[in-house]
Amino acid sequence: MYVRDAKNREEVWLLDHIESMGLDETAFRSRDYVLAVDEVSDEKAGFGRIRIHKVDGESEDEDENEPDEVCELTSIGVLEEWRGQGVGAHVVERLVEYAGDQGFDTVYALTGEGGYLAQFGFRRVEESQLPDPLQNRLSKKRDGVDPEAVPYALEVDRFRMPERLREAFKRAPEGRDEVENTETPEDFGIDPESTTYKYDTGR
Repeated sequence: MYVRDAKNREEVWLLDHIESMGLDETAFRSRDYVLAVDEVSDEKAGFGRIRIHKVDGESEDEDENEPDEVCELTSIGVLEEWRGQGVGAHVVERLVEYAGDQGFDTVYALTGEGGYLAQFGFRRVEESQLPDPLQNRLSKKRDGVDPEAVPYALEVDRFRMPERLREAFKRAPEGRDEVENTETPEDFGIDPESTTYKYDTGR
């Protein structure tokens, strides 16, 4: 099992699973996602996204030390048959690494599943401490896909991976039936009956 960047041709697969899990697909871009993949069967097990928000710099009392971009961890999903095997944890780890590589010191998450994120070092923060774009995002998430959402933050260099999850991820394919991962036209958004695209991806 390993985690890699999503490919453009996987956007339909992502949209299908985001929709079926009731996750946030706002401003969807496949290149913002990573996928957890079984290296033997090439079966996709989970995914997640980093979303970058621009901070409006027109405020009169703006702090010069305030960043002009903020980073949000969002849309973490694990396929049901892969849950409990450390997949989501390693998706989170990869996204936090990505945020650090992009120069972010802090990653935010707006979620009703804060107990899950707490094991990695995320802490609850006051809504008033959120940068403006994330305050707006929080309001929209509560009105939409996650009514229980509250804000969390993690300093990138304080991320920690529980050893039990690291070990579970190493063993993830064990005990699973052999899966044939044959791709079909529908995986690429093509309706074989009418040769039309299932999603409008803006192209």
